[in-house]
Amino acid sequence: MLSAPRDQSQWDMFSPILKSFIDPKHPLVQLADRLDWSQLETEFAELYSETGRPAHPIRLMVSLLLLKQMYGHGDESLPDVWIQNPYYQYFSGMDRFQWRFPVAPSDLSHFRGRLGPAGMEKIFGWSVALHGKKAREKTLCVDTTVQETNITFPTDAKLYGKVMGRLRGIAKDAGIKLKQSYRFVGKKLLRASYNGSHPKRATAARKATRKLRTCAGRLLREVQRRLPEEVTGRHQPVLELCQQVLDQQRYDKNKVYSLHEPHTACIAKGKAHKKYEFGRKVSLAITANSQVLVGATMAEGNAHDSKTLEDTLRQYHTLTDRLPEKTITDRGYRGLTEVLGVQVWYPDRFKAGKDRNKKRRLRRWFRKRTAIEPPVGHLKSDYGLDRSYLKGADGAQMNLLLAATAWNLQLWMRQLLCWLKILLRFVNPLSSWTILKPSF
Repeated sequence: MLSAPRDQSQWDMFSPILKSFIDPKHPLVQLADRLDWSQLETEFAELYSETGRPAHPIRLMVSLLLLKQMYGHGDESLPDVWIQNPYYQYFSGMDRFQWRFPVAPSDLSHFRGRLGPAGMEKIFGWSVALHGKKAREKTLCVDTTVQETNITFPTDAKLYGKVMGRLRGIAKDAGIKLKQSYRFVGKKLLRASYNGSHPKRATAARKATRKLRTCAGRLLREVQRRLPEEVTGRHQPVLELCQQVLDQQRYDKNKVYSLHEPHTACIAKGKAHKKYEFGRKVSLAITANSQVLVGATMAEGNAHDSKTLEDTLRQYHTLTDRLPEKTITDRGYRGLTEVLGVQVWYPDRFKAGKDRNKKRRLRRWFRKRTAIEPPVGHLKSDYGLDRSYLKGADGAQMNLLLAATAWNLQLWMRQLLCWLKILLRFVNPLSSWTILKPSF
């Protein structure tokens, strides 16, 4: 059930209005007044029933998700900072200074589950519309990156150990008394499989890994044989996943790298310090001049870059009701000339020959593609795109869209702050620039 709207018209002499003692020019205050919160409340109202206990206000829950992503907080750490920061409270729709956090940290997880990826895409489109004409440029820069999954570096031995633990849990749930659980044997073999790259440890580690696989196979066959029919269907997906882990070989495609995150793919990074990344491939699109993030989609598995462009352009069309004239990409998109009527430009496609002026123009265009690299770096280091801590494929997609939304909102605040600095210097050239230094 939706909550009743807040009455902010009454004055309390013992508890002054929050806006009376905060800086009205602060970027968070300006952003809170600029955003159309009623649009989200109207779109998300259908997710609530007309009966039951009143829920927390939609603006409050959405703003908490945005603050968490914009400033790098977690569900558990956000309450302590929110209580101390009046600007956070004003952005969340509070009219009085609060001494307690209005929701439980677990409510943020439940609210994310209620919205799902479709709801997060609406919030992302809401942040794109905030920039107006700047988000409707004719040229987009497109690139791909990897959002890593919250898993350890996968090895065969660790996967076999996880399979054995998962099978023991299924047996306990079904009331099956195993002939041998391999609980202590598995721990001993897992320790013996460490440091397999060392010459003195290689033979023993390979032997321990093979023994782990044998024990896991025995345990799987026993559970499959003795599992009651009434609960077999409930555990069948997990049993098939365990069987796939035991059957896969080194050079197989579509391998399983994690039991709790089976959607994880191995993607070659091509860098000396980090050869591979384990997660999901992400396609990002920004406007060439204003750097507004207008596309953020996720690909299945280790898809080629050229296969991700169509989904990104479709999302851009959904958000803005238009398509760009051209996209500037890197050589990873070679082979494409046009997608959905949009020209695809990359360095190998156009040959300038001996015309120096044409070479200069093409080089200038292709240099614009590098404008997407700094936003990708900030998305990973500042807005949580480096690793998704949310569960499953839907959680990874929601984390991507929240990170993209946080970038657009912070971009709007930085542009506002830049204009305020220019205006202040124009009004008073002797004034210090540091008085408008952001505190966020």
